[in-house]
Amino acid sequence: MADLFLRKRNFIIVVIVLTTLIQVLVGNKTTNDMRAKSLRRAKRGWVWNQFFVLEEYTEQKPLYIGKPLFPCLLQLHSDMDKGDGSIKYILSGEGAGTTFTLDDSTGDIHAIQRLDREVKAQYVLRAQARQRETGHPLEPESEFIVKIQDINDNEPKFLDGPYFATIPEMSPIGTFVIQVTATDADDPSYGNSARVVYSILEGQPYFSVDPKTGEVHVSLADMDREVKEQYHLVIQAKDMGGQLGGLAGTTTVNITLSDVNDNPPKFTKKLYQMSVLESGPVSSVVDRIEAKDRDLGINAEMRYSIIDGDGRDTFDISTDASNLYGVITIKKHLDFERKRSYTLKVEGSNAHIDPRFINKGLFSDVTIVHVSVEDVDEPPEFEYPFYYVEVPEDAEIGTILTMISARDPDVANSSVRYSIERMSDPDKYFYMDITSGSLITVLPLDREEVTWHNLTVLAMEMNNPLMIGSVSVAIKVLDVNDNPPSLTQYYEAFVCENAQAGQLIQTVTAIDPDEPTGGQHFYYSLAPEAANNPNFTLRDNQVMLMLMLTLQRHRKKPYLTNEEENVHENIVCYDDEGGGEEDTEAFDIAALWNPHAEPVHYAKLRQDMLPEIQSLSRYVSQTCVGGVSEDGSNVYSYMLTKLYEADLDPSAPPYDSLQTYAYEGEGSVAESLSSLQSPASHSDHNYDYLNDWGPRFHKLAEMYGAIESKSNIW
Repeated sequence: MADLFLRKRNFIIVVIVLTTLIQVLVGNKTTNDMRAKSLRRAKRGWVWNQFFVLEEYTEQKPLYIGKPLFPCLLQLHSDMDKGDGSIKYILSGEGAGTTFTLDDSTGDIHAIQRLDREVKAQYVLRAQARQRETGHPLEPESEFIVKIQDINDNEPKFLDGPYFATIPEMSPIGTFVIQVTATDADDPSYGNSARVVYSILEGQPYFSVDPKTGEVHVSLADMDREVKEQYHLVIQAKDMGGQLGGLAGTTTVNITLSDVNDNPPKFTKKLYQMSVLESGPVSSVVDRIEAKDRDLGINAEMRYSIIDGDGRDTFDISTDASNLYGVITIKKHLDFERKRSYTLKVEGSNAHIDPRFINKGLFSDVTIVHVSVEDVDEPPEFEYPFYYVEVPEDAEIGTILTMISARDPDVANSSVRYSIERMSDPDKYFYMDITSGSLITVLPLDREEVTWHNLTVLAMEMNNPLMIGSVSVAIKVLDVNDNPPSLTQYYEAFVCENAQAGQLIQTVTAIDPDEPTGGQHFYYSLAPEAANNPNFTLRDNQVMLMLMLTLQRHRKKPYLTNEEENVHENIVCYDDEGGGEEDTEAFDIAALWNPHAEPVHYAKLRQDMLPEIQSLSRYVSQTCVGGVSEDGSNVYSYMLTKLYEADLDPSAPPYDSLQTYAYEGEGSVAESLSSLQSPASHSDHNYDYLNDWGPRFHKLAEMYGAIESKSNIW
């Protein structure tokens, strides 16, 4: 800073000396001309000379600018001034009293502070002459300008420095990096004080800078980040067009080379040796490998794959979360006794390839991985994954159910001892032979108590009791018919004294805890002490038991023997109890004939009661009866027609029905018993054949006198 001050001071002295010489040469002429001009002014009697003053005056005493020999002369003088001090000069405006002072008697002006054009380039001042005693203005106020003349007192400065830039490695020559800019506070319109030229002081031969624009470019090709990543540049800006004596400023530029994928990966080893226990679970990690890449970030990300080897189906490889390492895992269960080593050929390749560098070769590498399987003492293995046994419940104690077999899978092939896991057989129904593995019954089995026994059989190595294998044995107890049936509950039945024969009194069922294949089939009968009871009978329907009343007291009613009564000519309807003769309708049935004629369709029959003959015709086959009427109708059709008319008659009482006895017994061996089909209504008929039809017709034979003749009752 002291050097800069001395240079500025010397420059000011030189300027002052030169100005003084010029003033001496032309001084008189200039003074006379100025006076001539002042004499021609009509408005005032004093003159004011405008002037320039150089900046950066650094003397301790005020800069005197009132001597006529200096170019910075400012002389304030009025024609009225006789030199007797009666006139007072006044200075006002910018810097008056602080930067500039005025001698009020002579009008001389001094600069009392350092002037800096870069702070303020000019000052506007006003001056006036007044009567000292009265203060009355002698002349109008006059305005003038003091301009500060520039000198080269400011060096160029990089206001945005230091600079940082990043470019890809391997950038070609001429690649733009960054632009730097320096500013000079000096006056750009005056001389070369503010004309800046750029140059690079440090950073060759890698980079260069344009001298006019300040743009930085790559000047050396194939700069490799893996060789050098950071570069430090020093750039200079010099004013005066870079000439000698100009002022200069510097800045730094820090340049970083970013990574590109210009390096292929390489495995750290050509052969990896690793081992794994045969008991390792599937998907567990064996080890990891790495193909290193000198690049960074995504340019170093890897993909791994097993491309060959006898272990490609047993092991797998994947990339870890960082995309850098290959993780080898177990794909299938290992068995030391079956195969003790595997070989893998693994390839590692870049996940992201830069096509600009394909000509450098393959961006991948190959290595060999050798995996050794280590033996582990394993528990015994059973011949089957589980066992299923069936045994009848009446099997004798000591029956051998099955043979359990296990072996030691290890090379040592230790002998095995068998046992039943205690909690799986708490009642100790079974016994396991310790050496042979025979499963034997030791207690009677009952399917009705326990149908399934689920055992756990253990096999233990003799050489290592800690090695114990287990297997499940399911034992199903098969059913044997060893339980009698029993009634489901205690039954108590009640019957009215006027109950009808054949009435159902009670239904009973039985159960049997046994389970035959086709379901239970029970056969029911009365106990011996109740078998001779004439009042009740038991019907066995193979499923349940029905106790029915079969014998009831009754008195025999006499049969009607009025031979004159023509039952062939009347059908009596018993529609109502005690209705009298009004409820009896006689119909001429001479024309009734075929009961198998096509029935009438009842589209609009009464819904409260269907004709009884219709229901009867669904279940009983009807034979023809002799006789055809003139109109060709038959008995069956005639009766149905009458029923249809009665159903449609709104005045007829409800629930009317037609009772016919023409077809009882039709379809049975005895045929119909109705007298309507008899060849002659008054002929005798022998019913002795009813005795030959069995006990079911005993009551009927008694009614028709077949038994009476033999018993001499009648």
